[in-house]
Amino acid sequence: MTPRIRGNDYTSLNPPRIGAWTPTMRVSVVIPAYNNQAKLDLTLAGLATQTYPAELMEVIVVDNGSEPRLTLPELRPPGTRIIRCDTPGRASARNAGLAVATGDVIHWLDSDVVLDREAVEAHMRWHHLAPYLVVTGYLRFTSAELPSPQAVAAAQDLGVLFEPSEPHEWIVDLVERTGGLREHAHRTFSLHIGGCTSVNARLFEVAGPMDEQLFLGQDTEMGYRLAQAGAAFIPEPLARGYHLGPTMRMRNKEPITRVSHAFIADRIPQYRWLRSHPGRQWLVPYVEVVVDAAGASYEDVRATVDACLAGTVPDVAVVLTGPWDTLNPERRAPLKDPRLDLALIHGHYRHEGRVRLAREVAPTKAPFRLRIPAGWVPGEDTIARLVDLAIEDGYGLVSVLLAERPEPGAAAPGNGAPDAAATGTDAAGAGGGAGIVAARLERTAAFARAEIAREEGEDLVDVVEETFGTIWVDGESYGFVPAAEAPKIRGRRSTYRALQEAEAEVARLTKEVERLKGQVAKWREEAARWRKSAVEFRREIGSLRKEIGALRKNARENARGGFRSAVRRIPLAQYAKRAVSRKPKR
Repeated sequence: MTPRIRGNDYTSLNPPRIGAWTPTMRVSVVIPAYNNQAKLDLTLAGLATQTYPAELMEVIVVDNGSEPRLTLPELRPPGTRIIRCDTPGRASARNAGLAVATGDVIHWLDSDVVLDREAVEAHMRWHHLAPYLVVTGYLRFTSAELPSPQAVAAAQDLGVLFEPSEPHEWIVDLVERTGGLREHAHRTFSLHIGGCTSVNARLFEVAGPMDEQLFLGQDTEMGYRLAQAGAAFIPEPLARGYHLGPTMRMRNKEPITRVSHAFIADRIPQYRWLRSHPGRQWLVPYVEVVVDAAGASYEDVRATVDACLAGTVPDVAVVLTGPWDTLNPERRAPLKDPRLDLALIHGHYRHEGRVRLAREVAPTKAPFRLRIPAGWVPGEDTIARLVDLAIEDGYGLVSVLLAERPEPGAAAPGNGAPDAAATGTDAAGAGGGAGIVAARLERTAAFARAEIAREEGEDLVDVVEETFGTIWVDGESYGFVPAAEAPKIRGRRSTYRALQEAEAEVARLTKEVERLKGQVAKWREEAARWRKSAVEFRREIGSLRKEIGALRKNARENARGGFRSAVRRIPLAQYAKRAVSRKPKR
C-alpha cells in the first residue's frame, strides 16, 4: 500500500539512515550546461564519488549550445553521457534531458554545483518511500578559488575546499517559517529549484515538462504544476552541495523579479498579490467551475454561470459540459426543437472567453475546481468563502449541501426544469450520494495525490479524506439559493455607481465626524474652564467659611464679655436692696 501523508506533513515517513539500506530505484541526474567547462568538470567529479550505487545512476549532461562544445572529462560517473540541445534556455535543455532519461527519479542539477558524496543517496532514501515526492537539498554559495577535479573527488569534507560560504537564505527562511514546509502547504511548491531538486518521474507524466515559453521563473512554475499533480515537498538538509559563485538572482534580484513576475502571474494563481486587477483574464484560473448543461434549462444554466463570473473571485473560468459535438439546431421550426435549451446555452456562451464548452471534464491546472448543479446560484462572495475555508484548514474537499433530493418528477430548484437530482443522476458532478443535491469544491492537488495513492476499487473521496480531509457545509449559510430566488446581478456600472455613492457617504460621514470631533474639542475646552472656575469657587467658598467662622467666634466672645461688664457696673447696695425687696415664693 502506498504511504499516505497528510497534506505536506512528511513526518509520518521514516527514511533509512545513510549507508544502512539497499537502494533499488534508478535515478537520472540531468545537468543543463552552457560553456564553463571547468565548473562542469568539478560537478561531474562530485558525482563520481557518490555513495549511491553507480549502476543505479545515470548522468545526462545537456550542452545548451556551448562554443566550443562541452566534453566529458575522465573523472566522471560511469553512466555519464552528453547530448546537444541548440534551443537556448534552461527549460529547453532540461526538457531535452528529461526526454531521454530512463530513471525512476529525475534529479535536476546545475552545472556549477558540487554535491557532497552522500547527497544523491540522501535524496533517494525518500523516493523509495512514496511515489509522489519532490526533494530539495541545501546549497551553500562559495566564492573560493576553484580546486582541481581530483581534489573534489578525494575530499571527505567539501567544506575544506569551499568554505567560507553563505547559505541559501531564501530557502532556509521558507523552511523555518513553515515548520519544515509542514505548515501552509499551499505554497510548498516554491521549494522546487533546479539547482538540486529531485522529482519522482511519475509526477512529470501528470504535470508535463518545463514551460519553454518562460525564460525566467521556470523552476517555480514547474513546482506549482508538480503540486497540482499531487506532489509532497521535502527539504533534505543531508543533501548538501556548494554552488560555485552567486546565482543570477543574487546578482540581479530586482530586474529578475520584475521579469519573472510578469510571466508568473499568468501561470501561478496562488500568487494572489500579482492578480490585483478586477477584470482581466489569466492563463490559469484560480477556480475552475464545472456546470453540467445536459438536460438543464437555459435559464438555470445562465443563472449559475453568470453568478460565478460576477463573484468576488475575478479569475474564475467555467467549463460547461454537454454533447456539444452532436448539437444540430433545428432551423425550420426552432421553437419545437427538443434540444432548444442546449442550443441557446451554446449560442449564449460560445464566444465568452471565460467559458469553455466541453464534452467531458479534462484535467485542470487550477488549484481549485467547483462543481455546481445547474439552477443553483452562489452568492457574490460564496466562492471566495469556500476557497478560504479549504485553505485555512487544508481541506481537500468541501461539500456543500444544497437540498434534500426531491422525489422523482418534483419541480427543480430553478425555473421548472428537472435538475440532475430529480432525474436520478449526480447533481454535483460527483457529490453527495443518494438523497441530496450538493455542490463541491475540490482541491486539485488532493485529488491528484489520491489518484496516486488509492488502491484498486477504493473510493477516491475516502483517500482524499485520509490525506487532506473533507468537510460538509450548509449551502444556505454560504449564500447558495435556487435560481428562482437569486437576486439580480448588478452590472459593472451599477456597482461603480453604488461604490461612488458609498464613497460619497463615507466622505460625508468622515466630514461629520471631523466636525463633531471639533465640537467635542470645544466642549472639552469649555469643560476645562468650568472645572478651573469650580476650583476657584471652592477656594473662595473656603475662604468665606473661614471668615464666617472667625466672625462667629468673635461674636460669641463679644457676647460673653458684655454680660460680665454689665454685671460689674451694678452697684452692690442696689443689688442688696433688690434682693431684700423680693417676696418669697409660696
